[in-house]
Parts: sequence; C-alpha cells; structure tokens
Amino acid sequence: MAALTGKERPRLCYLPTAAADRPSSIENWYTYCSVLDVEAFHQEVFISSYRMEQSWEDVFLSMDGIVVSGGNTLNQQAIWRAQGIDEVLREAWNRGIILGGASAGSLCWFEEGTTDSRPQRLSKVECLGFLPGSHSPHYDAEEERRPTYHRLIGSGELKPGWACDNDAGIYFEGTEPARFVSTRDGAGVY
Repeated sequence: MAALTGKERPRLCYLPTAAADRPSSIENWYTYCSVLDVEAFHQEVFISSYRMEQSWEDVFLSMDGIVVSGGNTLNQQAIWRAQGIDEVLREAWNRGIILGGASAGSLCWFEEGTTDSRPQRLSKVECLGFLPGSHSPHYDAEEERRPTYHRLIGSGELKPGWACDNDAGIYFEGTEPARFVSTRDGAGVY
C-alpha cells in the first residue's frame, strides 16, 4: 500500500476496529512498518473524548493510506456507523486516499459479503458499499466459506462478487479490478 500512495514517505494509519483495538494487533502494525519507509500511525475507536484531541476527519483525511484490520466485520460496521467513521472513510475514498486491508479489512469496502461475526454460522453482512457486489475472504482457508458464498449468491441473498483465498487479494482502481495479487503459490481470486 505504501507504494500505491506515490509518496516518498507516506503517512499510513492502521484502523484496528474489527480487532477491538487489541494492543497486540497495534504492536504488530508498528513491527511490520518498522522495516518500511513510512510514517506509521494507528487510530483506536474505543476512546475517551478527554484523550482524543483530533476529530476523525483530522486523523483519517491527513493520511495517504488507511489499513483496516481483520476481525469482527459486523461490530466494525456498527461502530463505524455509530461514530460517523463510515462517512469519513467515504470522504477519504473520494479524495483518493489509498484504502485496504485483509479479511474484515477487505470485506468492509464492498456492498456486502460473508462474515463469521455472528454465532453458529456464516451469514451476510452489509458493508460500506464503496466497491460494488459482494466479497468473501478466506475462500480456501475455512471449510464453509466457499459453499456458503455460492449458496447465498445462488439464492439471491448476496450479489455476485469476488472471493479471495488467504494470501491473495484484488487491487482496484476506482471500482474496477485492476490486478490480482498473491503471496503464495496457488492462492487465487475468483
């Protein structure tokens, strides 16, 4: 993502809402960024007004890229809507700030998709809708992902869309897929 910004030393913000702002997730972010030529930031959403001196707009719209964590997509979306972060992310999108992530961090940008955020079984989750259609992460890694995604699309409950194996992803320019990426042989996009 750093290279996609076109900046020499891009400002990248990690948004770990789906991971419940877990400290280990935030620590891992800084470890990963320590070998890159980036200015790394993170933004927790479980905050106190007394400790947060900037608005969501101040934080997110000052970044060159925003990386969203994996975790519970349903809770992520509910919190973002309650806090107005969804609207700020829409503005970031409109301004051309690079947006991305894995798992919940990739699912969140689509209209809808499959989630394991509810008890007992995979289900549909409605997301931000920046990208058209549906999405299913973990297509090869979780036994029920592929059949559930096919069933929900076949029944009309989900719109057709994109599925990604673990270690594979889609790079979009606007709302059009521009290329597929993979860090593991055999990991694909469907």
